[in-house]
Amino acid sequence: MDKKQDVKKVFDIQEELKKLPNKPGVYIMKDINGDIIYIGKAVVLKNRVRQYFQSLSNQTPKVRAMVSHIKEFEYIVTDTELEALILECNLIKKHRPKFNILLKDDKSYPYIKVTMNEDFPRILMTRRIEKDGAKYFGPYTSVFAVRETIDLVKKLFPIKTCSKVLPRDIGKGRPCLNYHIYQCLGPCQGNVSKDEYRA
Repeated sequence: MDKKQDVKKVFDIQEELKKLPNKPGVYIMKDINGDIIYIGKAVVLKNRVRQYFQSLSNQTPKVRAMVSHIKEFEYIVTDTELEALILECNLIKKHRPKFNILLKDDKSYPYIKVTMNEDFPRILMTRRIEKDGAKYFGPYTSVFAVRETIDLVKKLFPIKTCSKVLPRDIGKGRPCLNYHIYQCLGPCQGNVSKDEYRA
């Protein structure tokens, strides 16, 4: 009786590209040894992954170098682009693929930060989460969308935008323009209590 030998199936990139779904998700590129060399996210997996294997003349030298090392890929389908973004971030931190570091320079995504650790909280954009008692929302894919959201919140709620440390700096200096156009309650002038402001 002949022994059956395990033969590793050859990964046919062109055939596998045809199977990619029209869904958001994360793709994982591997080299000839099966090591992960790049992890990315896509709004539509089929479109994004195919781009790597089409016209290389339009790619940057770093991307061309990466593509020359790709021997197979995997993908994970997610329900939303945001889920894909979070999964991508977690997988990059876990595996540290060399081309992510080369191509993205350890790209970080924007968060909305509400400084609940301050007596008179502010709202601002940040790319780093710290254990400082503030509340963080995100990550988000668009810096523009984060700035638009913060601008809208500032128009709806007359909150402090300056970096004065209160209550230490109350009464020091004149109130800013936002106070005069009714977009800030003026905590720097002692016009509102901590409890009223937070309400």
